[in-house]
Amino acid sequence: MQLTYYGHSAFLVDTGTHKLLFDPYITENPLAKDIDIEAINPDVILLSHAHNDHVGDTLDIAKRCNALVYGAYEVTGWVEKNGHKRTRPMNPGGFIEADFGKLRCTMAVHSSSFKDGSYGGNPVGFVIESNGWSFYYAGDTALTMDMQLIAKQHKLDFCFLPIGNNFTMGYEDACLAAEFVKCKKVIGMHYDTFGFIEIDHKKATQHFKRKQRELTLMEIGGTLTQKKSRVAAGKNVSRKIGR
Repeated sequence: MQLTYYGHSAFLVDTGTHKLLFDPYITENPLAKDIDIEAINPDVILLSHAHNDHVGDTLDIAKRCNALVYGAYEVTGWVEKNGHKRTRPMNPGGFIEADFGKLRCTMAVHSSSFKDGSYGGNPVGFVIESNGWSFYYAGDTALTMDMQLIAKQHKLDFCFLPIGNNFTMGYEDACLAAEFVKCKKVIGMHYDTFGFIEIDHKKATQHFKRKQRELTLMEIGGTLTQKKSRVAAGKNVSRKIGR
């Protein structure tokens, strides 16, 4: 399974049979100025909530690739209203059997509104089981005891957690979240994009190491190849815990 990072909270997960794109905020992110969105060709787009730093380039990419868009009811309704009809609405607590595997919609403690200020429904996260893998994409969220339910329903191989603080969990709470979901391997997201969420990378990775967990902070445009026994670096990976 290969992961590619496009900055902020935007990742492409290639399961080997499907390409899943999460929260594609790219062209308006100055840190992702070297990313060519025309080269991104997902089968599926998953949106955690309606904030512009998450829906971002969804419409352009979805229309070009005819991607199926998953998200909260209000978010997929916005996508349809703006001219792309291939959507699947969800809400926390539900799951579906998709072409790429099992998709569960989870709670996220945050807010959700569109760029014009209109209501964006409930923020969500996702747990995906695909081709023998299980992973959690938390979206924008605070630490919540509900995360412990994920460990009762899924055995995670890795998880994407926000670590930038201020609007979401910081790295300390994210480390505790990893404990709640019983996952050793964490990929950080939602950090450094703007001033409120800049972090000290060394302190973050050392904190995880002290708690006997691995935090990976990827370079924008870089890839990771996930293997069952370990996390192996692909091209342009910035750092792994312990280095």
